Amino acid sequence: MSLFEPAAGTKKRRRTPAPLAERMRPQALEEFLGQEHLVGPGKPLRVQIEQDELTSLIFWGPPGSGKTTLARIIARMTASEFVPFSAVLAGIKEIKEVMARAERARELGQRTILFIDEIHRFNKAQQDAFLPHVEQGNIILIGATTENPSFEVIGPLLSRTKVYVLNALSPEQLKELLQRAVRDKEHGLGSLNVEADEALLGQIAVYANGDARVAYNTLEAAALGSKPADGQRRLERAVLENVMQRRLLLYDKAGEEHYNLISALHKSVRNSDPDAALYWLGRMLEAGEDPLYIVRRLMRMASEDIGLADPRALTVAVDAMQAVHFVGLPEGKLALAQAAVYLALAPKSNALYEGYRQVQEDVARTVAEPVPLHLRNPVTGLMRELGYGRGYQYAHAHEERTTSMPCLPASLRNRRYYSPTQEGFERELKKRLDELARLKKKE
Repeated sequence: MSLFEPAAGTKKRRRTPAPLAERMRPQALEEFLGQEHLVGPGKPLRVQIEQDELTSLIFWGPPGSGKTTLARIIARMTASEFVPFSAVLAGIKEIKEVMARAERARELGQRTILFIDEIHRFNKAQQDAFLPHVEQGNIILIGATTENPSFEVIGPLLSRTKVYVLNALSPEQLKELLQRAVRDKEHGLGSLNVEADEALLGQIAVYANGDARVAYNTLEAAALGSKPADGQRRLERAVLENVMQRRLLLYDKAGEEHYNLISALHKSVRNSDPDAALYWLGRMLEAGEDPLYIVRRLMRMASEDIGLADPRALTVAVDAMQAVHFVGLPEGKLALAQAAVYLALAPKSNALYEGYRQVQEDVARTVAEPVPLHLRNPVTGLMRELGYGRGYQYAHAHEERTTSMPCLPASLRNRRYYSPTQEGFERELKKRLDELARLKKKE
């Protein structure tokens, strides 16, 4: 008896339905959500598809952004044979067999679209095997990859394809897809009478992090895990938390809570409270906030609240940004935590912030005076005749490497914008400013 034979007494096999993500896969561009920069009305790829002037191409984008779906739609709209090919399962032998079938189909007037999922997993020899068939027009190759094609696809093949970049779906787009799935009785969950709160659908959309497949799978698991009552399945927070294996946090990336939490993080850093900074950072990250949004705010904190009291603060924040870019999440969370704690413990000064604010005020309220002649470069004879550069004092020609030459416009001659504090490195900068003032007076 086979392990996969039906048990004794079983009258008929139950057909396992396809996953929700597969059932809800759009069949036409009108149903396709997202990537408007590629397939919106009048966009180059859409025009190419509608005019049936397709060439080989590569879709580069994150998981669940619609690469496979778009390839299938293209095949359907251009009446092409769609042959999916997995880089994980195929070798040179399988490639040659498929290419031979495609060549015969072409001779009979049938066009073949060869869709290669995860094309970055093919080695050089496997990629080379496609080249002659792409060149001869036996196939139209559509590759899909989550990795940069510049590094993962061989040059000759890359030069014969057009790369299109797909973006991760936004939470709003994912939420719309989930709403469609709840309503759709033919392909979605409509026949289950799922009642889903808008806020919970929004939580799933945030949790999915741009991946439609993850969003669909999460919704389906939560719906099937909810007990029917009075002919309905109500999506409950507890069930959803169990499916996600995480607690749902009150958070709306576009709403008030978004701004409340980033405000709490910023003010905790400013108040030199590393524990609070870590907590608010964790609240945002675990709720699905974009880590690059957080790191942008950390950079702002480094300049606004620390400034030159610790010049390394901005470097630490930039390093955290690069770490997140390089390793992604969840690994990048620790880089953000390291930066937040460093900024919280750094000496604080808003002297730079205040100085620039005063500059903004003066620029807005005063006349935009011309640059003093002695600070202009006399690059032509006429400029020299007009006095450009006359009276300029070259600092390096002086023993103290500074002069009493004024560099501000006349109306702002004695204005002082930057006034360092006694905090951290600014203590040394204050000494330097005092020394420069003494040297300028001595001249």
